[in-house]
Amino acid sequence: MVGKTIAAKSVGGRGKPKSTAVSRSSKAGLQFPVGRIARFLKKGRYAERVGSGSPVYLSAVLEYLAAEVLELAGNAARDNKKNRIIPRHIQLAVMNDVELGKLLGSVTIANGGVLPKIHQALLPEKTSVGKGKGEIGSVSQEF
Repeated sequence: MVGKTIAAKSVGGRGKPKSTAVSRSSKAGLQFPVGRIARFLKKGRYAERVGSGSPVYLSAVLEYLAAEVLELAGNAARDNKKNRIIPRHIQLAVMNDVELGKLLGSVTIANGGVLPKIHQALLPEKTSVGKGKGEIGSVSQEF
């Protein structure tokens, strides 16, 4: 059988055969470490007791948020014709997304810069070109 590992029998034939350790992250199908987050939840003294499902759920949420930010930052990097994600791309990705902007609105990203925006009052007014109107400063142009 290719791909399967067969565990060796225990000594003396008593008890169950030894099996390899499987992490809780791999059981849940996650990349983020469930055991480490469980340890942080316990040592952080957020509650007297920590259930077995809470670190799995928190790991899944953190993994989703990280994947979302990385995907949007990768798109921002590609828009700027870059191969690497820099803090500026993360800033642009977070602030251009509605939900992430609300979640991380008060967060300062180092070397992130600001969003490009010019206030409407600072933009020059658009004037319509009309021949019947006497515009100031345009007298010398009409001959």
